Amino acid sequence: MRRVGVTAWEEGVQDQCVTKELNTLLTALYVLIDDHVVPARAGRGRRPELTDSELITLAVAQVLQRFPSERRWVRHIRADREWRAMFPAMPTQSGYHKRLKTAEPLLCKAIVTLAACCPSWFDDVWMTDATPVPCGMSRETVKRSDLAGHAGYGYCASHSRWYWGLKLYLVCTGDGMPIMWCLANPKLGERDVLAALLDRNHHLIRTGQILLADKGFAGKHFKQLTTAMGLELLRPDRKDETYRNGNLGGVRQWIESVQPDPQRPTRPRTPRRPHPSRCVHPSRPTPAGHGRGHLAQLDHQHDQQTITDRVRPLTPTSRNHSSRRR
Repeated sequence: MRRVGVTAWEEGVQDQCVTKELNTLLTALYVLIDDHVVPARAGRGRRPELTDSELITLAVAQVLQRFPSERRWVRHIRADREWRAMFPAMPTQSGYHKRLKTAEPLLCKAIVTLAACCPSWFDDVWMTDATPVPCGMSRETVKRSDLAGHAGYGYCASHSRWYWGLKLYLVCTGDGMPIMWCLANPKLGERDVLAALLDRNHHLIRTGQILLADKGFAGKHFKQLTTAMGLELLRPDRKDETYRNGNLGGVRQWIESVQPDPQRPTRPRTPRRPHPSRCVHPSRPTPAGHGRGHLAQLDHQHDQQTITDRVRPLTPTSRNHSSRRR
């Protein structure tokens, strides 16, 4: 990838109006990754046609362009003339996937480097929480999944149900930018996992940093551990302990609004298009399902029968069996 537009990038950061041109954005991203993420290549051997800096730039651009599938992303690069001009040595989908797996340390370093460029990176307040990540809904999935040995059974108190999968531990800023994260077995203690996560990323912790957490991270040993790392742990007080911080007002709501929920729909406010096979047909009965517990339709209608209203309310005594009666 050619280093064009470097001067425009340096001026654009200082100007009030920054251009939104894709070529300028990718050029600035490539220069940042090549200077601060990818080390200089040393040693003998044939140099790859697609350098590591270009590979990391493509991976970041794939997330920015919202392409979850690598196959569609590679197809898009090869079909677009502007993308082909910037990345003429684009490998196939299998080659792109192998290169990304090999460059995992560079990807992690690129994420930290890009996060350090954000103003919220220097915030004095961090927040942490753990949320379930279900990975399977059937016993056959549990048996055949490649996550066997890593995932396990856990209980989600917010949804009041058991699940099989992992648990996401996230430490982020007030605006939701991740600082450190990990996936762990749900059977492991939350304080033990978070302590190991903080110990592994202790170089990111600044003295006097405030860490907001919930009541699940209460404990004398965990408090001493965070204090030794230079963190000031703030959490709501439990009912069986003396007053320290109180209930901290809306801290719990703030944490819940920032932390992602994998079990929640991506866009909950967007109405879902009705599937053709699930649409209500005038000659097809619609059983009472989720969201229609107070309504039910007749099982059938004769040709000569006239019904003014096909929807009839259910009585509390016949709610469970009226949809099955004829």
